[in-house]
Amino acid sequence: MKLHALVEDVEAARAALEGGATVIQLRVKDATTDELVERGRPLRALEATLIVNDDVEAAIRLEADGVHLGQDDEGFERAREAGLTVGRSAWDVGQALAAERAGAAYLGAGPIWATPSKEDADPPIGLDGLAGIASAVSIPVIAIGGIDATNAGACIGAGAAGVAVIRAARDARALREAIDGAFAAR
Repeated sequence: MKLHALVEDVEAARAALEGGATVIQLRVKDATTDELVERGRPLRALEATLIVNDDVEAAIRLEADGVHLGQDDEGFERAREAGLTVGRSAWDVGQALAAERAGAAYLGAGPIWATPSKEDADPPIGLDGLAGIASAVSIPVIAIGGIDATNAGACIGAGAAGVAVIRAARDARALREAIDGAFAAR
């Protein structure tokens, strides 16, 4: 779970995996379930954990490893019943604890810093907010939001089990080096 690369297509996924990404998360905003399934099919051939963003039905049809759901996304129970690993977004300790109690396997915490990748993002929680979430739960916490190779190590230092990136996925090798270095220093 060290490096989640949020991608829209197989080319971006391949590049991220070559750089050391450990999880591929298919994220295509405003796509229909059928469109997600079509885009996701080639990802099944890759040797990586496949997570689908926001769409339980697409994850089930793709036989993905899991689904990541935001606070307002539906289908949590259906995903668990289907045997999917379910990740949940959390902006604060209360959301994190609620997600853990409900059975989430991991948390996506953030945004850590401001990010242009998500127009409706909550205000940044910073490293202190990340550390608070990571220390409050026993499930893995994946930091997201404004993360790149220059600050990924700080997220690990604050207690994250990994980071998730959208724009920086093309720089996976440098990210992975920063993450591995931060784990070695822990």
